[in-house]
Amino acid sequence: MSLPIWIYFVIAGIFVSAFMAVKTAREDREVEQEWIEKEGEVFMKRMEEEKERRKEVNEAENA
Repeated sequence: MSLPIWIYFVIAGIFVSAFMAVKTAREDREVEQEWIEKEGEVFMKRMEEEKERRKEVNEAENA
């Protein structure tokens, strides 16, 4: 019982497709993680600036 050659190509295509899907998902996850970290740094910077601004306003009101 021999299978037609195109069956082997279809099976190979399925494996290649699965490999590429996993690879792309991993790359997307890494890019998304980098973006989240960058946005987190921006948010923390804004929070520190707001904290300093409030501290200055509070000191000006108490002086």
